[in-house]
Amino acid sequence: MERALIVSSSNNKIPDILELLYHASFAEIVTLENCGEARRLLLDQSYDLCIIHTPLPDEFGEELALDIVSDSITQVVLIVKNELYHIIAEKAEISGIFTVSKPVDKETFWSVLRMANAVYNRLQRLKSENNRLVQNLEDMRLITRAKCLIIEKTKMSEAEAHKYLEKQAMDRRMTKRAVAEQVLKTFEF
Repeated sequence: MERALIVSSSNNKIPDILELLYHASFAEIVTLENCGEARRLLLDQSYDLCIIHTPLPDEFGEELALDIVSDSITQVVLIVKNELYHIIAEKAEISGIFTVSKPVDKETFWSVLRMANAVYNRLQRLKSENNRLVQNLEDMRLITRAKCLIIEKTKMSEAEAHKYLEKQAMDRRMTKRAVAEQVLKTFEF
């Protein structure tokens, strides 16, 4: 993880958090004081880690945490009062939000950061794998459309059309997708 966002209206806790984040080699750390500022910033930028020190002046912070994890792989650490910890943690952890009770000691926070980093790395690998699979699926759809056009226009069998695409790809040193795109351009006006 390289980029961190801290949302806290309590300026006395920020130096401790910053020290740990600098020690964890975060390249960029942004601090904001309320949820509104954080939401505006997150429209244009993404962060690997978001630490929300509750309560915040415009809302508690739990909704912001839920919004962040709903559409990104950003890891969120929610720091809450000890008396609210069990109530908030039960709801937050279902969504993959790390919850820590106040007062937070450095060892506990460091452990949470390490766990968040491990989860982030795992989600990154899963996201990469998902992107690869989506690309493969798109390639297969395109190749299938090209095969159907070859079958329709040239009266080849499916096996012949498949062989034709593979042979063209090998002969031209191109991917089957690139050959399929050329076939689609040729037959679709």
